[in-house]
Amino acid sequence: MAVRELTCIGCPVGCSLEVEIRNGKVINVQGNICIKGKNYAEKECTNPTRIVTSSVPVLEGEVDILSVKTQKDIPKEKIFECIKDLKGIIVKAPIEIGDIIVENTAGTGVNVVATKKIEKAIK
Repeated sequence: MAVRELTCIGCPVGCSLEVEIRNGKVINVQGNICIKGKNYAEKECTNPTRIVTSSVPVLEGEVDILSVKTQKDIPKEKIFECIKDLKGIIVKAPIEIGDIIVENTAGTGVNVVATKKIEKAIK
């Protein structure tokens, strides 16, 4: 049996969790004061995922850089592949919040989208 110590990120309290794992399955979670802690521990120890944030260059925009993120969390092991998908991507203004920048990043079925609006630069 393995034991992992985590700090819960499910709410602002930040409970210190002790998670017992046997044969790849969570068998016990201690230290949480709410159900979010138990859910977080189970997911983090069996199928960790993350939202990926980054930026890409913008052509002809009022600013030169666009912040982007995955629409939802992706498997942790796909993060570097997602970042690799963004390499060389350059977008052209105008851009709206939610515009798809990369479809199906890293084969996850999740899109990378724009997180801000950028108008075309006035010449």
